[in-house]
Amino acid sequence: MHELVTLGEAMAVVRSTAVGLPRPGSPAEISFAGAEATVAVGMSRLGHRTCWIGRLGDDDAGDMITATLRGEGVDVGYAVRDAERPTGLMLRHRRTADRVSVAYYRQGLAGASLSPADLPVEVIRSARLIHLTGITAALGDQAAAAVERGVLLAREAGVTVSFDVNYRSLLWPADRARPVLSRLASMADIVFAGQREAELVTGTSATAEHLAGRLLETGARQAVIKLGSDGALAADGRTVERRAAPRVTEIDPVGAGDAFVAGYLSAFLDGEGLGGRLEHGVRCGAFAVSVTGDWEGLPRRRELTLLDADDNVTR
Repeated sequence: MHELVTLGEAMAVVRSTAVGLPRPGSPAEISFAGAEATVAVGMSRLGHRTCWIGRLGDDDAGDMITATLRGEGVDVGYAVRDAERPTGLMLRHRRTADRVSVAYYRQGLAGASLSPADLPVEVIRSARLIHLTGITAALGDQAAAAVERGVLLAREAGVTVSFDVNYRSLLWPADRARPVLSRLASMADIVFAGQREAELVTGTSATAEHLAGRLLETGARQAVIKLGSDGALAADGRTVERRAAPRVTEIDPVGAGDAFVAGYLSAFLDGEGLGGRLEHGVRCGAFAVSVTGDWEGLPRRRELTLLDADDNVTR
């Protein structure tokens, strides 16, 4: 039995390692990215049995992604290899020292073609937790149907449903996204959202604590507001907890939110209270922003106290 099952898109990444516009001959690194895959890797490194479900092309990029996820301890045995559609691609460069530019090539490709028929019913029903995001729902009607099917299968079996709003304005406008994201949030047990994402879903402009309360009113049992470098806030209808983010040197902000989710959900499965879940979440987020890449900097369980050390050299 898997502790976590997640489904979504994963794509190859070409990441420029120089600052400025990409030019012929610019140095670059090849990796992969995907919100749900990042959460799966993060929770695997923290000691949980995880499974990622998605579509990849039957190509070199798909081979790289499955081999790496498998090497990280993530079960990819239920991922579909698509012989007709290639794996999607992300291009990233740091336009200035403080601004990252990201371009996606995904429409009509393998990851965006995920369908309800791709979901292994018994794998989802036997999990402790399923995690989904609004990114997959934004990829098209078929992918959105797969997300909703995953939620319904989990709810029918009493599996805890985690949903990260993860609104991407480049994928769909707010007026089209709001009803879909609001519906998915109302069906989840745990809802994650940034401040603006929570305002989008609830139709309310308010403080983080008030927004968490509004999310609970829609049906969630836990509402978590991610506040970036200011940490995070969580509410469960009885208590409200807030944790500041550890102060670290930021190298790459991409993937920090998914790292936070992995830490929070790991602590949830471990039986920690709201405070402990937030503490794990902000620590994982701090590790992620300190290293280049979406998932590469995610910590292992034995490393979680590393940021407590007064000395910056561990001997």
